[in-house]
Amino acid sequence: MPIKSKIESLLFISAKPMTVKQLSGLIKKDAKEIKRAGDELVEEYKNKNRGIQIIKNGSKYQMVSSPENAKLVRDFIKDETTGELSRPSMETLTIIAYRGPISKIDLDRIRGVNCSLIVRNLLLRGLIEGKTDGKKKETYYTVTFDFIRFLGINDISELPDYERLNKDDTLDRMLAGEENDNRA
Repeated sequence: MPIKSKIESLLFISAKPMTVKQLSGLIKKDAKEIKRAGDELVEEYKNKNRGIQIIKNGSKYQMVSSPENAKLVRDFIKDETTGELSRPSMETLTIIAYRGPISKIDLDRIRGVNCSLIVRNLLLRGLIEGKTDGKKKETYYTVTFDFIRFLGINDISELPDYERLNKDDTLDRMLAGEENDNRA
């Protein structure tokens, strides 16, 4: 698989900019190769009049919507962040509430789909927050105080069946099984 393809995939699923160093570590290629491929992608996207672009700021790259579509995207986000939550958003929020802190990779595995846009939407609404674990280089999501306050509870443990569902190891066993399957 070409380096550019791998960079595109990682930038697509990442909710935030990625450094050359991060990309290099994940793709297992020299930082110079990553920078060259990243810079080429920036130019390719810029020259093809697409709805998505890759931008660069210092040593960081990010996939973003095209500036020409800013109003359209702004209107969509406004609707998405003020309207009712979709069923997939509710499912994701419930998983984070009961199982948080939880990584995006585990969210994706539990739901069986890429949750990047849902996570971004929940972050924009202020319902969840992410904290990066420096050692694992992963972001873990939890619900915010605003979410807890909105529900009218004082502590996340006041959610219905919280103790039973938070401690249920069925998901942990499933996720551990998938990790072992992926290593084999």
